[in-house]
Amino acid sequence: MKTKALYLLALVFFIVAYSNAQSFTKEDKVISLGIGIGSSLGSFDYSSQVPALSLMYEQGIAVVGETGVISLGGYVGYKSFGYTTGSGGFTAESKWNYTIVGVRGAFHFSQIPNEKLDVYGGLLVSYNILNYTYKDNSGFNDGSSGSYGNSTGLTLFGGARYYFSENFAGFAEIGYGIAYLNLGVSFKL
Repeated sequence: MKTKALYLLALVFFIVAYSNAQSFTKEDKVISLGIGIGSSLGSFDYSSQVPALSLMYEQGIAVVGETGVISLGGYVGYKSFGYTTGSGGFTAESKWNYTIVGVRGAFHFSQIPNEKLDVYGGLLVSYNILNYTYKDNSGFNDGSSGSYGNSTGLTLFGGARYYFSENFAGFAEIGYGIAYLNLGVSFKL
């Protein structure tokens, strides 16, 4: 997975070097929807999985001289997976649901000579919620559930948006929210 992330990072820097940034401004408000690739959540072989999904919002809050803009916003990520097993008439089902809720701050570089590219890096502070359910047909456990392993999180991320129009962009982001790599679309409000 580290090799794939390095290739993506190299691609982002190649685009930066050879493109013309929709520089992120203090007035900008952006909402992004992403789908995640690779995750430490559900990294085993499961019967069913929901891909990692993320929803992000950010808005500019401060200009840092001529070098860039600082943004602040929210993050929600979700991933679910389940496992069903059985033998000799016995069946059991387990399901894990991960929800990550957080606040992110980012620095958007404004010195990039491309009006369509927004390159940024930042920090995500989050609360990670895990809900687990289990049931089997043994007659002893017809369903149990709980929240296990809830924790706080702190992670760095980096990414880029390429604007296809004034308000619509595609993005790629590496880090550790709900997934190692998020790909998706962004809409400037």
